[in-house]
Amino acid sequence: MKRDDRQIRHFAEHLLNSGVAALSEQERRALTRIARRIQATTTDPNATLLSEEGITFGERLSDRVAEFGGSWKFIVMFCIVLVGWAALNTEVLRNHAFDPYPYVFLNLVLSMTAALQAPIIMMSQNRQAARDRLTMIRDLEVNLKAESSIADLHKRIDHLTWQMLGDLDHIKRSLKEPPATGTHVPGKDA
Repeated sequence: MKRDDRQIRHFAEHLLNSGVAALSEQERRALTRIARRIQATTTDPNATLLSEEGITFGERLSDRVAEFGGSWKFIVMFCIVLVGWAALNTEVLRNHAFDPYPYVFLNLVLSMTAALQAPIIMMSQNRQAARDRLTMIRDLEVNLKAESSIADLHKRIDHLTWQMLGDLDHIKRSLKEPPATGTHVPGKDA
């Protein structure tokens, strides 16, 4: 069993036997955050939907449509189509235009495109938001682990500091004490 696993097991057994009364406020807050994180990950319905294997064709399509619809390539192509449509119906076909000047048919096509594109992009954004939530939860786990490690290091450094101060105090006292009578101090003749 790994050292971390033993420490976690010991801590869990300690909590079961003694309760949380002996814990510091910081340790209680950390445990509360861990409990909330566990509840969030077990009750998140999107957690299983975010694995790359479980993505449906529609979800992959919505991601690609959102990616393409939000690019400069799409904007430039769409502007070219709009200008071409207007030029074709105004200048080239003039009297035989299939969509004359107020461009009612173009307006209908644009409305239908927007009506389809908006929900597809929102599906992709919802999936991205769910992925961001999981990333945030994973970051929280890392932060909690780092916080715990730093607190442990602080305790160790404090312990070593007090130990060194005690040793220095002991050395200081031994240097101040006069030698006991009847002992010979080298280098001094009596």
